[in-house]
Amino acid sequence: MRIRFALATAVTAATLAVVIAAPAQATEYSSALKIKGVQYDAPGRDSNNCRTGNTRDEYLTIKNYSRTATVNLKGYVVKDAAGNRFVFPSNHYLEPGDYVKLRGGHGTDSDANNVVYRQNCNFMWNNDKDTIYLYKPSGAHADTHAYTKSRDDRDGNGYITFHG
Repeated sequence: MRIRFALATAVTAATLAVVIAAPAQATEYSSALKIKGVQYDAPGRDSNNCRTGNTRDEYLTIKNYSRTATVNLKGYVVKDAAGNRFVFPSNHYLEPGDYVKLRGGHGTDSDANNVVYRQNCNFMWNNDKDTIYLYKPSGAHADTHAYTKSRDDRDGNGYITFHG
């Protein structure tokens, strides 16, 4: 009897631990928006010169994985491990299955071309490793991905896919 009681207690505790741990993971990905991938290393020699540099070639792809909901990016926050951040300043609507490329450099945001510019000529993503955070306007966590060049960029092209 004592063995069955101890076994039942252990099983119950393990089940409770799994149930308690599960929502934390689910919370991380509770958003329809997810980081699809990142061009963390712009092709060519890095130059953040606003006129002749290649910061526009560094970009983050964010996709709306919902099948039914349109999502407005206004107020969403993208951050890196060092605390550099970008807040989507205006309305930019992503239909279900649609995506946007958040590019460095200066340019004109366009719903038709699926692009938003950071209006900043500094690179945001490190070429060796970094962590990308996506937050909802409410401050809730939407998605996070850490990468290292050696582990995640097998073909060495500077682009990593997170969600297909």
